Amino acid sequence: MELVDLTIPLGTGMPVYPGDPQVRIAPALTTAADGVNLQRLHLGSQSGTHVDAPFHIDDALPGLEEMPLEQFTGPAVVMDVRGLPPRALIGPRLLPPGLRPGVVLLIATGWAAHWGTEEYLAHPYPSPETAEAIVAAGVRTVGIDAPSVDRTPPPGDHSFSLAAHRVLCAAHAVIAENLTGLDRLLEAQAAGARIEVSLFPIRLAGDGAPIRAVARLTSAR
Repeated sequence: MELVDLTIPLGTGMPVYPGDPQVRIAPALTTAADGVNLQRLHLGSQSGTHVDAPFHIDDALPGLEEMPLEQFTGPAVVMDVRGLPPRALIGPRLLPPGLRPGVVLLIATGWAAHWGTEEYLAHPYPSPETAEAIVAAGVRTVGIDAPSVDRTPPPGDHSFSLAAHRVLCAAHAVIAENLTGLDRLLEAQAAGARIEVSLFPIRLAGDGAPIRAVARLTSAR
């Protein structure tokens, strides 16, 4: 059994989605002055590796606190779309077999390798038709190693789309973004290993929250 951390560490000055609050982490108390160490956190609810609740895009949809815990864990199927060009649409024909209710679909674009650069914003993303096919298969948990399941605008471009978000969130799906380490999961999947993933957020009401994303790999017998 192997545990794989799929989480980008939180830290001061880390990249955030354009327009989101900047992350600042600083000492609030120190052992020298106060007898204990304690940090002060300033960050957006969707900083770093995080999940979106349906409420993220519509006030009438469920918030994070209303989502069943079962939607944050389960057997994973990893979709390999590495090698696509920047800002490419991921079409439904690329969806892997094995999608069914209870499965967590993880989309491996390879874009985690660009973390910390402007290229990270130019990631491939699923088309609305792909989101519809995911929902039709009964999948209600989707993750991606990129900042969004929709197009992320480059710096200075204030236009953006929430087409895939709207399809997935309307079906009460949860979406994990800014994952990393999916290459290792693809290797394990190719070797026939069983993959289970946990994407549990902190217990924060509303649109979403940071998570510690972890995969458990069990060798095929």
